[in-house]
Amino acid sequence: MRKMYAGARLRRLREERRMTQAALAKSLDLSPSYLNQLERDQRPLTIPVLLKLNSTFDLDVQFFAADSDARLVSDLHEVLVDAAGGDSAPLTEVEELATRLPEVARIVVAMHRRLRAATDQLDLLSARVDAPTGTPGMPLPYEDVRDFFYDHHNHIPQLDHAAEQLFEECGLTIGSLDRQLARVAEERAGVTVLVRGDGADPSIPKRHYDPESRTLTLARRLRPGQRAFQIATTLGFLLFGKELDAVLAESPSLSGESRTLTRIGLANYFAGALVLPYGRFLRSAEELRYDLDLLSLRFEVGFETICHRLSTLQRQGQRGVPFFLVRTDRAGNISKRQSATAFHFSRVGGSCPLWVVHEAFANPDRILTQISAMPDGRRYLWIARTTTTVPHGFGTSTKNFAIGLGCDIEYADRLVYSTGLNLGDPAAAVPIGAGCKVCERPACPQRAFPNIGSPLAVTEHISTDLPYPRSVR
Repeated sequence: MRKMYAGARLRRLREERRMTQAALAKSLDLSPSYLNQLERDQRPLTIPVLLKLNSTFDLDVQFFAADSDARLVSDLHEVLVDAAGGDSAPLTEVEELATRLPEVARIVVAMHRRLRAATDQLDLLSARVDAPTGTPGMPLPYEDVRDFFYDHHNHIPQLDHAAEQLFEECGLTIGSLDRQLARVAEERAGVTVLVRGDGADPSIPKRHYDPESRTLTLARRLRPGQRAFQIATTLGFLLFGKELDAVLAESPSLSGESRTLTRIGLANYFAGALVLPYGRFLRSAEELRYDLDLLSLRFEVGFETICHRLSTLQRQGQRGVPFFLVRTDRAGNISKRQSATAFHFSRVGGSCPLWVVHEAFANPDRILTQISAMPDGRRYLWIARTTTTVPHGFGTSTKNFAIGLGCDIEYADRLVYSTGLNLGDPAAAVPIGAGCKVCERPACPQRAFPNIGSPLAVTEHISTDLPYPRSVR
C-alpha cells in the first residue's frame, strides 16, 4: 500500500472542528508532537489512525482518500488551462497544490470565476449589447446560486433538520401532503391556501403569496405533489426565515440579486426536505434500491424532484449514495448541476457528446444507463431520462429536459440500475470527458474543439479521421 500523506486534510478537519492540536491529539490517543508531524507531512497517516479518525468524526469514507479533492483539482486544472492559453502546469503539481493548500486553490478558482464574468460582460459591451444585470466583474446571479450549492455539496443540514422536525411535530404522513400542508399553513402561519385558474393558462403563476391578505394562491394546473412543494416553499419563507438568513450569513459575499435568488433556492431546498423528509426518504431509497419510478409513486412527486432530493442525502451518520445531478436541454445547456461528491462539471466548451444524458432525448420517457470513465480513470454509473411538462393545449410549447443522475462506480451495486451491467470491467466503460476544450483524450472521434494548450498536428499532406489531431512533439 502506498504511504498516505494527508497533512492538509487533517489540518482542515481540525480547523473545521475548531480544535487545537492538543485537543485533537487527546481525542485520538496520540501525542501532540506526533499529530504535529502528521499535519506537516513528516509522517504518513497510518491505518489505525485513519480508522480512529473515521469513527471519531463520522467522516465520509472518501475524506482521506487520494481522490477526495478531485473536484477541486479539476476546477483548478481547468482554470490554469483556460488562463494560460497554452501549456499548463503538470497535473501532478496541480494535485499537490490542491492537496497541500486547498484554501489557496479555492481562492484561485474564485478569482478566475470573477475574471471570466468580467470578460464576458466586456465582450457584451464591446458588441454594443446591454450587459446583464449584476455588478461588473462579478459572476451573474444565477451562477452565484449554482456555485453556492455546488460549494456546499448540495447539502444544507440545518434546513433538513428543521423540515424533518416540522413534519413530525405536525403529524404529517406521506400521501395527500398538499391538503395536510394547507392545514399546517393555516394553523402555523395563518395563511389560507386557494387553488384557482382553469388549469390551462400558463400566464398564471404557480404560486402567488399575498402578505396583506395572507393568502397563498396556487395554479390549478399543478399536480398534488407540486402543490405540496409550493406550499412547503411558502412555509419555509414564513416560518423559517431566520434559518434561511443564518445559512446565507455564512456566505457574506452574496449580495443583491444573488442573495435573493440564493434565499429562494434555500426555501426550495427546505420544501424538498419537507415533502421528502430525510429519514423516511433515505430508508425508502435503500429499501427500493434507489428505483426512481417506485420512489416517485410512493412519495407522489415527479421524477426530477426525486433525483434532486437524492443528490442531497449526505447527513453525517446517515448518508445515502453520493449522487450528482444535471439537467440539460437539447442544445446541451446545463441549467442545473448539483454534486455531493467529486464529479466535475466543466464551465468551458460544453459537455461531452458521448455522455448518455444527451442520448435521452432520442429515447423519451425511457430510463437509460451508462458506465462511463473520465480521463483520470474514475468510473461512474449514470442514469438518464427526459422530463416533459404537461402541454397547455394543442399547439402550445412544453419544457423538455434530460435529467442525469450519477454516482461513483463503487456505489453502483446499491442501485437497481446496476442489474446486468459489467461493473468490474474498466473496458466496459464509455470514455467521456468534462468538455472538449479541457478533455485530454487524444483519439476521440467526437471532439468538437481542440484541447486548450495542446499543439495540433497541422499539415497539408495528411488527412485523418480524428478532428483536431494532437501533435506528438
